[in-house]
Amino acid sequence: MSDRSPLPPVLLRPEAELAREALAAPLFSRAVRLARWAAPGTPVSAGGELAEELLPAAAVELGLLDPGAVGLGEDTGVSGSVPAAQVEDALADAGEAWRVAVDTGLVEVTEPADEPADGDEDGPDGTATQGEELELITSGSPQDVLTLWLTALDTVLADATVPDLDDLIGSVDEEGLVDLRELDWDPEAEADFLEGVLGNLYLLTVDEDGPGDGPVPLPALAASMLVPDDMGEPTDDVLEQVSDAMLKLDGQFRMLAPVGLVEYRPVDEALMADADESAAPGADGPAVPDDDIDVSRYGMVRLTPLGLYGVRARMLEAGLDVPLVGDLADKGADVLLDRAGAFPPAAARAETALWLGRREPLAAARELLSAARGEDADGPLRRLSCQQALAVLGAPAEPAVREVLDDPELGGLARVWLTEHGATDVPPPGEDMIFWLTVDTVAAQLAAEGNSEELQGLVEGIAAQHSGFFGTVWRVDHPATADVLEAMGRLHPDKAVAKLARKAAFKARSHRAS
Repeated sequence: MSDRSPLPPVLLRPEAELAREALAAPLFSRAVRLARWAAPGTPVSAGGELAEELLPAAAVELGLLDPGAVGLGEDTGVSGSVPAAQVEDALADAGEAWRVAVDTGLVEVTEPADEPADGDEDGPDGTATQGEELELITSGSPQDVLTLWLTALDTVLADATVPDLDDLIGSVDEEGLVDLRELDWDPEAEADFLEGVLGNLYLLTVDEDGPGDGPVPLPALAASMLVPDDMGEPTDDVLEQVSDAMLKLDGQFRMLAPVGLVEYRPVDEALMADADESAAPGADGPAVPDDDIDVSRYGMVRLTPLGLYGVRARMLEAGLDVPLVGDLADKGADVLLDRAGAFPPAAARAETALWLGRREPLAAARELLSAARGEDADGPLRRLSCQQALAVLGAPAEPAVREVLDDPELGGLARVWLTEHGATDVPPPGEDMIFWLTVDTVAAQLAAEGNSEELQGLVEGIAAQHSGFFGTVWRVDHPATADVLEAMGRLHPDKAVAKLARKAAFKARSHRAS
């Protein structure tokens, strides 16, 4: 079998549309506004953070504080009539936007040329001004904007894995450094866990059996990381881990929403209060909901179209094969049939339509049919993919299809296609062609779906429709005949019929070996 990505392909929005979404994301938009607000010589503290005395003005610039509230307080520069919590949130948001502006290069920080004079400890640790990257916001390409946004995303993801400041303060050693052992915090493990969660959310979004672009319950997302696939009923210990993970993810998704990665409905605060008062397992976070409880109260999250782009970009950076619908548009028909055969149906149709859109219809049909030939193990699945591609192409494929009516490998496929498209002059197939096509069809379904319920229904229908089927089919000169008969023996519910299939498989192997 060929080497195919285990991930289904994703259909992304156009880059211009994604760039507009990036510029509209609250956090990135604020970073751009602060970069334009920054004047040459703007004082910054260690690490390039905006000087504390300028944070209120930055918050006003961003519309987070009313201008009339600034400059009246002795300590914070903010009027005492403004609620303390509102002030704290506004200053924190302004500081975060400034940090993103610095990390993305929208703001450029310059270290002081000289050390402060003796006794002068009031000078800034550096100054800041508008960075060169700021011009890309208005004069750059959509890809330039998205590259800046991805850097902003890196900053937020790093911040999202850092523990609360109160926890950090409680873990400072005698030298003023954070003792990670005391904190019980593994930065790499925390980052890997969040990346894994986003990876699972990506899979749920692109998988046709998942919710698509609908929201995913936070308990289900946490459980996808912690509950083993082979575990029937989760233990109390596992449920407590899921509850703790939900609490952690709730805080992280609250941080990731402003950068435009996700849309998030947080955990209901009433549930958090109940958890604090409970002594049951999972008291540190919201209890895992029962089946009859409104799961939306426990948090709902979805990747935005921009978030889908962002997570895929990070997967690519990590070296993963993350296919994109349209990747095969400039490839040959052999690559299309090989790769699209492993795609979910909707993705395969979208990929095929893009491939056909770049080619003259009749020439495309002939290329597809030529690539579908072959006795290798992937041949049946290629022919199934070819038949599906020709269905997308429609009537313009008919001349090419008629050209292969006498082809031993494609003649049956051609007759099926012509009949489905209303042709009345289709020559009847011979018995050899009927049996060969039957084997080829089952082999393709085995490769595409494995031992599925649909395949079991197909097997039952074939055995019932053809009298004496197993007495004849073992002679069919198809490389997959024995494998198909063995599969029919596994799948058919009637023990007597299954036994006939296994005997026919043995005969087929002996016949092919002779």
